[in-house]
Amino acid sequence: MIDAVVFDLDGVIIDSEQLWDEVREGLARERGGRWSEQAQADMMGMSSTEWSRYMHEVVGLAEPPEEINGEVVRRMLGRYSEHLPLIDGAVAAVKRLAAKWPIGVASSSNRELIDHVLELSGLTPYLEVTVSSEEVEHGKPAPDVYLEAARRLGGEPARSVAIEDSASGIRSAHAAGMHVVAIPNRAFPPPADVLALASVVLESINELDPDVVKAVERLSTPSSG
Repeated sequence: MIDAVVFDLDGVIIDSEQLWDEVREGLARERGGRWSEQAQADMMGMSSTEWSRYMHEVVGLAEPPEEINGEVVRRMLGRYSEHLPLIDGAVAAVKRLAAKWPIGVASSSNRELIDHVLELSGLTPYLEVTVSSEEVEHGKPAPDVYLEAARRLGGEPARSVAIEDSASGIRSAHAAGMHVVAIPNRAFPPPADVLALASVVLESINELDPDVVKAVERLSTPSSG
């Protein structure tokens, strides 16, 4: 019953949430913004349009959202070029699943960043489609980015599995009607009620293999008894 697998990027393939936090906080403090601990939590999963507007309107940066977005992306590209924070085992996990199913990426990152990460990691040839939240109307936790990934893969969301780490991502994939394999983000763990939306919860991406996807498939198949 499972026709495709769609990976999140930040927190699943690359350990980047803290890096996003550092870059946006650094820019906010340089430009006289009102940074708070709540800002990072609020922006997790937002599309670039949404978080750059948040930094302008809530954090208080004077520059227009388009300029804020461009500067953050420029700094993130630089940090990735210096050192790509790949999560141990992520590349191997993508390759394992790509041998069995069409693979996509549905990410809140900007298109430039998605392409840069996949090129540096060597994963580009293994992916059928990639979708950025900036290419759809609403970012996570809305389902838009996962619905678009399923559409581009030519499959039904109900016959797809999403690999997610965050509360907003799990909610997004679940709202799209996908089966979710959750690998909880250790720095920003999803609450128990959100994890309950997942079909399977893993400790590490090293545990992700075709047998896990097949287990999800069995769980989603009505009993013949």
